[in-house]
Amino acid sequence: MMVTAVIPVDKRKSKVFLEEGFAFVLYRGEVERYRIEEGRELEDTVYEEILRDILCPRSKEYALHLLKDAGKTEKWMKEKLGKAGYPKEAVEYAVNFLKEYHFLDDNAYAQSYVRSYAGKKSRRQMVYEMQQKGVDPSYIEEALDQSPVDEEESARQALARRLKGKQEASYQEKGRLAAFLGRKGYSFEVINRVLREIKTAENQD
Repeated sequence: MMVTAVIPVDKRKSKVFLEEGFAFVLYRGEVERYRIEEGRELEDTVYEEILRDILCPRSKEYALHLLKDAGKTEKWMKEKLGKAGYPKEAVEYAVNFLKEYHFLDDNAYAQSYVRSYAGKKSRRQMVYEMQQKGVDPSYIEEALDQSPVDEEESARQALARRLKGKQEASYQEKGRLAAFLGRKGYSFEVINRVLREIKTAENQD
């Protein structure tokens, strides 16, 4: 593999590019140790050594650091590690480690997500958001089956938060509230039923 470029990221790190494109990030001392220079051949055995001894352990350490904030999905973790400059092999190594020890579990993530938002979001919104996070559809369906969503109660709570204690709304306000609930994924039938519970104000906008 031919090194096509070595570009400093800052005073400590550099990006290394091979013929296929961007490859990885190393500290300057590591670049010097492995004699990585533009126009110089990088032997396969050296690449494997860098991957085994530096990039895989480092990606695992960084992945564990990322988990400190909150539960993450496999898709999120792969994207984050990739953006941090780790090659595909190191990303897979870190993710497989996390999955093996259940630090990363999309099934558990879906269960937790539904328990947290079942009373705050519509079923449709939760499905969409979990799909965006890369959660397998079978995990989403299982989680929703185990924690059924009461769409009417959820919509009712969303309205209460929106109205901030008001017990009535004008026709115009109800139109805006219907659009608000529609954007959150509630069906026309659910929206219609919960809006009937809100008194119509005599004074119109």
